[in-house]
Amino acid sequence: MRRAAVFGLRTRLVLAFLLVAAVSAATTAALTYREARNAVLETAQDTAVTSFREHIQQTGFALPIQAEGLEELLRDIARKGKPHPWVVFAEYGSIRASSGTSPVSTVITPELRRAAQANPNGSFERVVKDGVPYLTIAMPTVFKVGPGGLLPSRLVLYAVMRMTDEQINVDALVTAARNGALPGLAIALLPALFAARSVLRPVRELRQAARSMGSGRLDTRIPARGNDELAELAHTFNESAAELERSVHELRQAEERARRFASDVSHELRTPLAGMLAVTEVLDEDAEHLDADTAQAVRLISTETGKLAVLVEDLMEISRFDARAAELNTDEVDAAETIRKTLQNRHWTDGRVRTELPDGIRARLDPRRFDIVVANLVGNALRHGGAPVTVRLSTGARSDCGPVLVTEVLDNGPGISPEALPHVFDRFYKADAARTRSAGSGLGLAITLENVRLHGGTVRAGNLPGGGAVFTVEMPLYAEEAGG
Repeated sequence: MRRAAVFGLRTRLVLAFLLVAAVSAATTAALTYREARNAVLETAQDTAVTSFREHIQQTGFALPIQAEGLEELLRDIARKGKPHPWVVFAEYGSIRASSGTSPVSTVITPELRRAAQANPNGSFERVVKDGVPYLTIAMPTVFKVGPGGLLPSRLVLYAVMRMTDEQINVDALVTAARNGALPGLAIALLPALFAARSVLRPVRELRQAARSMGSGRLDTRIPARGNDELAELAHTFNESAAELERSVHELRQAEERARRFASDVSHELRTPLAGMLAVTEVLDEDAEHLDADTAQAVRLISTETGKLAVLVEDLMEISRFDARAAELNTDEVDAAETIRKTLQNRHWTDGRVRTELPDGIRARLDPRRFDIVVANLVGNALRHGGAPVTVRLSTGARSDCGPVLVTEVLDNGPGISPEALPHVFDRFYKADAARTRSAGSGLGLAITLENVRLHGGTVRAGNLPGGGAVFTVEMPLYAEEAGG
């Protein structure tokens, strides 16, 4: 039985389902994370910017700015920082002042400084320095001049606030999304398995039904459930199976009628043929007393009647094989001696047939059928090959049936054409389509094949490298065990 593939249909369905679930979960988690992260950061950012702007507006700055009093003002603004403590840094011309000792000026980027100069309402920026997230706010101080007029004072205040708590909250969101996705995938595995089972069940039933039909049960049908594509496939399979069953039934009936017809015709012809053979034997004996034309006609009738008798016997033999009525009557024999008797009985001992028959090879087989096999192969070699014909006997071994008796028949003819080689054992096959008549019945090799199969063996045809055909028969030494 063929081993199931590692990535079968069930595995691919489950993986596809889990992939869709994973993509959906990842997309949902990413969108949720983005919105939650923005909400956390924007809340802290808006609170800090608004608070910083209000504190600057409420603080009075006297111009010109003096460095001595500026640091105290910056510390006062820093103490009011929210949502987290600030470090406030001021720039006024060449004056630099800070509310703390930490070097916050390195966190302030040139882009933020340029934005503060261009926007009197202030600007802000989120930056990461040495792995620490910061919110930096730039707020220039201005003076009102007249109704609606603003005059920059050249004093710019910067607030730097660590956003470590917000980063912790964001990391917690990532962890929660990851921890929530893994159980979600595990839960999604259950509907994936259920969906795969619902899809694979009709496929499995279809496979079992196809295998059952392949074993000969043409009445096999599968249940069609629902109205989906799989149900349509089941309906189509059942309709095809019904049509195939009907066609095979008709073919079997036709084959049975043809087999019965051949058997009945052959059986009915035996009696008149027996009488015709008896008459032709008498006519052959008196042919020499007849005039030349009559004698030639008598001999032709005698020859054709003999061919017809052989054909009828071959047809009856074939019909027994088709009806599976042929049986083996095995006996332990000396294989070499059996082949010698076959050649002697047919008068093939005049030098046209050579033998390589080692003594001592005993086999259990049907002597009559083995005689037919050897006679048909040698006769075919003499008719269509070239003398001398060699019959070679040996033993060998096959993995499927153990020790075998090997019989080879070789001739010195032109060999078998590549086009005819696959068909030499077909019934009534003629390698030369223009040759309408032949010396044999056209069934000899087909009967040989059936007899060898009945023994549980094989027969094959081929060509020798130097020219000539070779037929090789391999039959188990104990045919009763192999074929019985």
